[in-house]
Amino acid sequence: MAPWLQLLLLLGLLPGAAPAPNEPRAAGAQAWELASPELLEPARFALEMYNRGRAARTRAALRVVRGRVRRAGRGSLYSLKATLVEPPCNDPTVCQLPVSKKTLLCSFEVLNELGKHMLLRRDCGPVDTKITDDKSETFSSFLPLLNKDPLSQDFSVKMASIFKDFVTTYNRTYDTKEARWRMSVFANNMVRAQKIQALDRGTARYGVTKFSDLTEEEFRTIYLNPLLKEEPGKKMRLAQSIPDLPPPEWDWRSKGAVTKVKDQGMCGSCWAFSVTGNVEGQWFLKRGALLSLSEQELLDCDKVDKACLGGLPSSAYSAIRTLGGLETEDDYSYRGHLQTCSFSAVKAKVYINDSVELSQNEQKLAAWLAKKGPISVAINAFGMQFYRHGISHPLRPLCSPWLIDHAVLLVGYGNRSATPFWAIKNSWGTDWGEEGYYYLHRGSGACGVNIMASSAVVD
Repeated sequence: MAPWLQLLLLLGLLPGAAPAPNEPRAAGAQAWELASPELLEPARFALEMYNRGRAARTRAALRVVRGRVRRAGRGSLYSLKATLVEPPCNDPTVCQLPVSKKTLLCSFEVLNELGKHMLLRRDCGPVDTKITDDKSETFSSFLPLLNKDPLSQDFSVKMASIFKDFVTTYNRTYDTKEARWRMSVFANNMVRAQKIQALDRGTARYGVTKFSDLTEEEFRTIYLNPLLKEEPGKKMRLAQSIPDLPPPEWDWRSKGAVTKVKDQGMCGSCWAFSVTGNVEGQWFLKRGALLSLSEQELLDCDKVDKACLGGLPSSAYSAIRTLGGLETEDDYSYRGHLQTCSFSAVKAKVYINDSVELSQNEQKLAAWLAKKGPISVAINAFGMQFYRHGISHPLRPLCSPWLIDHAVLLVGYGNRSATPFWAIKNSWGTDWGEEGYYYLHRGSGACGVNIMASSAVVD
């Protein structure tokens, strides 16, 4: 293995470096005592997520489950209370100290939508731990969690202060047990952000964001779009290239072709926002009117894509044509979860005639953008959980173009201090990045930005 690959593996930043989740399961790990058979699959999934990355001999067994379920569109949201038994551990190669068997009380929230499970929340603690919402507990009580790590006391004190500021800034509320867990996640994320920072070749700064209390798995499951790398898109015709050289810089925001930054919420609907952003720009260029269009219509009425579980721009274009157009955001407002389709052709304000695939040559992309409007693209979202500002330029092995998982909108390009960039409209609200925008290195195929570029066609 090359020395730089070994370095990335040791830092835990190389995709696939985490322990494999499919190791043999420990004996008794499926000893179910369920209050209802309907809880079997969500409880099994919650346990698998809890045990993910653990050696077989240290995996917990789930003993008792109680829960309730409520419907969410075409899916179900399960709120589970479970008793987990962690086996004793006396193996010095696995456990730093001998650990006796212990029982945990856990709360899980599992969303099942279109046959796929997503873990939205996990909160575990000893059975005899008192659950409380006492907000007066001082943050110094969280420090023992960090003392178990090879981190200095000074680091722990500083991290507790930063976490307290984070909780205040983003208006977080946790009970005592979850606060301890989130403090631990936050501290690990800050270390990870520092590693990403050290290896970035651009001007980007990484650190505290509104996603800093989420595990990598939670962030990926809730906000990203795995279908982009797992499923082939509908084949579109290749657009004719623009023969002219692109201008040195371009920005459709200053020309009135881009609506305000939106927020997809806790839903993997980036594909819908990328497509509506493109159609908004195309309609503006052809009709002279900038309309904010409905992403919720696509979530509810596009029967090929999978709403909050992900989708493909190519399929979304086809859905718009099949439906007969898009309603505006005002007429069909965003809810962030799957609902019954309520599209009305009478209310449709925008239509498209076709969709096209664009060149993977970034100079040709820039020329097309400057002439034709904002472009729907998909990228690998590596590092974006902690992105604050600047031009991101991750190492290619960390941000593989073949592992794209987030759809966004190219709205412009240019240079900052001789560093070329793409200006990218994201869909995580204005309290992320540079007022909702992401800047990515241009000209190197960074994070696969050139792999899945497309646009609607309005005649």
